[in-house]
Amino acid sequence: MKRFSDTELEMLLDDTESDRAERKESFKGDVPKKARQAVCAFSNDLPGHNEPGVLFIGAKDNGTPSGLDVNDQLLLSLADMKTDGNILPLPVITVEKRILKGAEMAVVTVMPSDMPPVKFEGRIWVRTGPRRSLANEQEERILNEKRRYKNIPFDICPIPTAKISDLSRVIFENEFLTAAFAADVLEANGRTYEERLASCKMIVSPDDTTPTVLGLLSIGISPQDFLPGSYIQFLRLDGTELDSPVIDEGDLRGTLVGMLRRTEEKLNSHNRTAIDITSASTHIRGMPYPPAAIQQILYNAVLHRTYESTNTPVRVYWFNDRIEINSPGGPYGNVTSENFGKPGITDYRNPNIGDVLKTFGFIQAFGRGIATARGEMKKNGNPDPEFETNQSVVVCTLRSKQ
Repeated sequence: MKRFSDTELEMLLDDTESDRAERKESFKGDVPKKARQAVCAFSNDLPGHNEPGVLFIGAKDNGTPSGLDVNDQLLLSLADMKTDGNILPLPVITVEKRILKGAEMAVVTVMPSDMPPVKFEGRIWVRTGPRRSLANEQEERILNEKRRYKNIPFDICPIPTAKISDLSRVIFENEFLTAAFAADVLEANGRTYEERLASCKMIVSPDDTTPTVLGLLSIGISPQDFLPGSYIQFLRLDGTELDSPVIDEGDLRGTLVGMLRRTEEKLNSHNRTAIDITSASTHIRGMPYPPAAIQQILYNAVLHRTYESTNTPVRVYWFNDRIEINSPGGPYGNVTSENFGKPGITDYRNPNIGDVLKTFGFIQAFGRGIATARGEMKKNGNPDPEFETNQSVVVCTLRSKQ
C-alpha cells in the first residue's frame, strides 16, 4: 500500500478542490460519522483515479493545522473504522500520526476498493470534486461496472451453471434488502431487480445475470446443488470418540442464514442448563458451554472456510467432554498457523460473505470472534479454546467445564 511522503501529503492538504482529500479539525461531534462517509467515498473512487484518498484529522478546511493532539486513543478510534462493520465491504486503510506543516495530524489513507459499491450504513457515498454525496442511480451503475473481476475473491465469482431463477426473489426483496439498505434508500429506489442484484453482488451484472457464489449462498433456492460442500454436518455423540453411539445428527443445508439458524437450534437443544444446589446458598444455573462462544466459533467456521474446490462441509461434533468445530481450508492471507488467534491478526477469504453475515446480524464487528469466544469461555468457567491448524483445515475444540 502506498505511503505518501510529507511533501505529497502537504500538496493534498493545500489542494482544496481535490476529490482525493478531506480535512477535519478534530474527531468529535458528528465527525466520526462524516469520516466514515469519507472513507466509503474514497473506497468507491468514482472518478477512477486508482489512487488512495486521504482523510486528515487535525487540519482546517484551508489545509492549515488545527493544533490537535494526536494521541493513541485517537489513532485507535480511527483504526476502528476498518473493522466495526459499518463500512461494507471492509475498507483497506492505514492510520498514522504525521508531522505536517510543523504540527501533528492523523492521516487516514484509503485504498480504492476492488469490490465497489462500498456502503456506509446502507448508503453508497461518492466524491465529486471537494464534496461528498450519496450516489445516484447512474453513479451506482458506474461503480458496478468498475468491479475488477480479474482479482476477486471466490465468493463473488460467477457459477456458470446457475441461472437467475435459482435465486429467491422473495428472500432478496423481503429479507436481504430491508436489512442491507436504509429505508429511505429503498423508498427512492427505481432500479430494476437485476440492477439491485448486481449492486449487492448476487449476480455478475444487470446484463450478465449469472449468479455468484455469494448470491447462491445468500438467497439461493438450493445452494448445495451448485456448491455441494456448503453445508454444516452436526453429530452429537454419547462418548469421547468418533465411534461412540450417535444421539443426534443432521446435515444442515440451505442458505447461510438458514443453515446457521438450524445449527444453533441443534446446539441450544443439547446445551442444557445445569443447576448447582451444593456449592452456594442459592441455586446457581450454568451451561456446559457459553452459547456466545459456540456461536462465534461456528460463525467463524462458516465465514473463513474455503468454498472452492472442496465438497467438505463444516463439521460440528459434540462429544461428552468437548465440542469440535472443523472448518475446511487452513489459515488465509496474513493469518498463519504461527500467528493464528493473536489479537489484531485478521484476513478474509470470503469478505462478501462476511458482509452478508453482518447484514443479517450474525456478526457485530469483524476480527473479534475468537477474542469473544475466549472471554465467554473464561466467564463460564471453561478451559480456553484450543486451535489446531494446517494447510487444509482449522479445528477449534471447546472443552466442557471440569
